[in-house]
Amino acid sequence: MTLRVQILKDKLNQSLGLPFKELLPESAIRQTISDLKIKYKKRLFDPFITLWAFLSQVLDTDKTCHNAVSKIIAHLAESEVEVPSTDTSAYCQARSRLPEKLLEKLFNYSAQNLEEKVTQENLWCGRNVKVIDGSTVSMPDTVENQKEYPQPSSQKPGCGFPIAKIGVIFSLATGAAIALCIDVLNTHDIKLARRLYSFLKPNDVLLGDRAFCAYADMFAIKQLDCDAVFRKHSSRTTTMRKGKIVGDCDKLVTWYKPKRCPSWLSKDEFDALPPSIIVREIYYYIVIPGFRTARVSLITTLLDQAIYPTLKIVQIYYQRWQVELDLRHLKTTLGMDVLRCKTPSMVRKEIHVYLLAYNLLRSLMWQAGTTYNTPPSRLSLQGTRHHLINFIPKFEVADSKKRLRLYCTLLKIIVHKEVPDRPARTEPRVIKRRPKAYPRLTKPRQELRKQLQNA
Repeated sequence: MTLRVQILKDKLNQSLGLPFKELLPESAIRQTISDLKIKYKKRLFDPFITLWAFLSQVLDTDKTCHNAVSKIIAHLAESEVEVPSTDTSAYCQARSRLPEKLLEKLFNYSAQNLEEKVTQENLWCGRNVKVIDGSTVSMPDTVENQKEYPQPSSQKPGCGFPIAKIGVIFSLATGAAIALCIDVLNTHDIKLARRLYSFLKPNDVLLGDRAFCAYADMFAIKQLDCDAVFRKHSSRTTTMRKGKIVGDCDKLVTWYKPKRCPSWLSKDEFDALPPSIIVREIYYYIVIPGFRTARVSLITTLLDQAIYPTLKIVQIYYQRWQVELDLRHLKTTLGMDVLRCKTPSMVRKEIHVYLLAYNLLRSLMWQAGTTYNTPPSRLSLQGTRHHLINFIPKFEVADSKKRLRLYCTLLKIIVHKEVPDRPARTEPRVIKRRPKAYPRLTKPRQELRKQLQNA
């Protein structure tokens, strides 16, 4: 058993571990296991091998446990040692033994490690910009998942899938996911955001859409020595007759404390709010064909017009759309949209492993971009994943000198896949490929089976 474990560790460190050795070294995993006081037996699927196999599983296009176990068998077969069973039970049990806290801490470690690589030239007006948004993920229709993350109430029982709501903060400089929270579907985005504010660091600027623009949140973000740039909530009327004009379509306005305590605030928290705050309001018009929004009103706590000119703030809010692309990369490119685990605990673990794998890919793009003077945000995440998967078998069989040369080549070809800059791109919101003409499931599958049997 010890020999097989060491063979797997060596091969995984030489293949998948090599590109990520700076962001997630084995020493960091070992230290986290020690900090959490995790005890484990000497078995083939120990925490290290299980974690690397889990990462390899979410990075691959074939995400089945059978494929993950097959890779382990192939590694051992090459070394002419006893191969494990093709049954996936041992691997699935090993994944369930991984503590949720371990994966959460490793995800946070990867985010912090990548953020430390950001230099002054990557900042906006000397500030680190973070972008926040919410999304949803679906999972298998099991009793446990339905109990923890119920399907939409509008769907009949047995006709839908459990859905979880996630809130994520991304770094605009690196594209990495910084923070994550998971809740039930009917949770409002702003409720998720309030659990994520603690991950902000002093001097950060938080970008968000109109869902996050609230009086208490503006105050809370300023209390953290951070600033916010949000789109103005639709419930607030726009007028230029009030406020101090500081520029074209730019003014300072006073917001007053709500008269009644919101349901999500305690009485003490509500009493601690100041009677009023001063915010900056900027509005502008969009005349680009295909854009749904014609007029945008921004609210920000960046009050100094000399340091943060109007155009600079408009330009940085334009980049808020990057969070939509980052979520699309997670859900569509990596395949997190439909999860595979059948219990709530494993669902949360799977989400954390997806975000960890996403950050590791971002670290590879960051290293390639900074090495070859290309903006990392312009590199293709899908292309990076393709190149990494194709290079992994070559890393396994190469010696140390050749492995280093292969790694440099990997970074070089990642830069070749640069996403073209297409500002104000206009495309119709239609699809050409027609879906299959099958009716929707309106009754539980068991009832439909009985109807077929009785027909």
